[in-house]
Amino acid sequence: MSGVAFDTCDVLVVGAGPAGMAAAVAAAPSGASVVVIDDNPAPGGQIWRDGPGASLPPVARQWREALARHANIRVRSGTRVVAAPASHELLLEDADGAMRMRWTKLILCTGARELLLPFPGWTLPGVTGAGGLQALIKAGLPVEGERIVIAGSGPLLLAAAATAIAAGAQVLRIAEQASFASVAAFGASLVRWPGKALQALTLADARYRTASRVLSAQGTAQVESVRLRQGDREVEMACDRIACGFGLTPNTQLGQLLGCALAGQAITVDALQATSVAGIYAAGECTGFGGSERALVQGTIAGHAAVGEVAKARTHDRERARWNAFAAQLHRRFALADDLSALPRPDTLVCRCEDVPFSALSACTGWTDAKLHRRCGMGACQGRVCGDAAQFLFGWTPPAPRPPLVPVRIETLAGLATPGDARQ
Repeated sequence: MSGVAFDTCDVLVVGAGPAGMAAAVAAAPSGASVVVIDDNPAPGGQIWRDGPGASLPPVARQWREALARHANIRVRSGTRVVAAPASHELLLEDADGAMRMRWTKLILCTGARELLLPFPGWTLPGVTGAGGLQALIKAGLPVEGERIVIAGSGPLLLAAAATAIAAGAQVLRIAEQASFASVAAFGASLVRWPGKALQALTLADARYRTASRVLSAQGTAQVESVRLRQGDREVEMACDRIACGFGLTPNTQLGQLLGCALAGQAITVDALQATSVAGIYAAGECTGFGGSERALVQGTIAGHAAVGEVAKARTHDRERARWNAFAAQLHRRFALADDLSALPRPDTLVCRCEDVPFSALSACTGWTDAKLHRRCGMGACQGRVCGDAAQFLFGWTPPAPRPPLVPVRIETLAGLATPGDARQ
């Protein structure tokens, strides 16, 4: 083996979103050596993503400054986890090369990704995720004057609309699949979280419609229009862009690779944010989505617990319970309707990487069957998009991931091969 560096730390935090930043800041005063790795160019995660089209909120700046104040925290941005070549080691890759990082305690703050459901026309240029649209705008995508329709479910739709409007776009419709009664009940419940109630008021938009969903996108080389069902009627709107997001799916691949147990689609944790594997903790959206406030307090607890400060960790129990209750409201009020699985037609592509249509999957017995005989999930995204969609459409449970977790350079793969490795 050559070209692979080696490093060690007491606490390794994977993910530099709110949970990861809070975990590192909580652990640092103990004097432990802390390393934070993240595949984005700067700390903040998806919610506090930086870029030429982004205005970083004050709270995000405060957490970045808190990271910088501790000399024993090293932040490695632009770094991806490839594999777990041995016990208490991760193989990493960045622009400069590969590294094997040995850790004593590990905190997983791997976040979540958007759930994208296939519908006719969803592969046309101009169709993105709702969060994807936000990320593109923050990265500098010009949308001034564009006519945009946003559809799916959850508060992210309103946040995406606000980002697009601030960038000069014309948002024609915000289509929420949940019923009016469910959304109204969620709004009424926000009296328990005044900050969230205020945020909801600032994001309120007259173009918001409940019991509405996307049916199809039309166009030749680019999106030209969208068909929506609004209650009992169908409408068609001319538009330049469609952004659809149907909630979030926890990123659990690394946790699964390391043997951490799941509850549903999220990593299971105890009162100290410890997973089922000794020495490994988890915080934030990988334990179930619930917003940045929940991620921050979970990360704080995990950071204290990882360095043995149990008493300090327990002082945050009540705050975590409060935000867990908010997360439960989100899950209940924006639960996806079962009939969304009827959106794709037989020729609608489910796996965009390998061009696998819905009709080719309907007779498969499960994810492995679909992967082996239809190549579903064999492309560049490695099932991150179509795997989640297939789980919703067919109820398939994806198998535990295998290394490498992401496409990597051959030189990096060489880092897996050393004598005495327990895991290959």
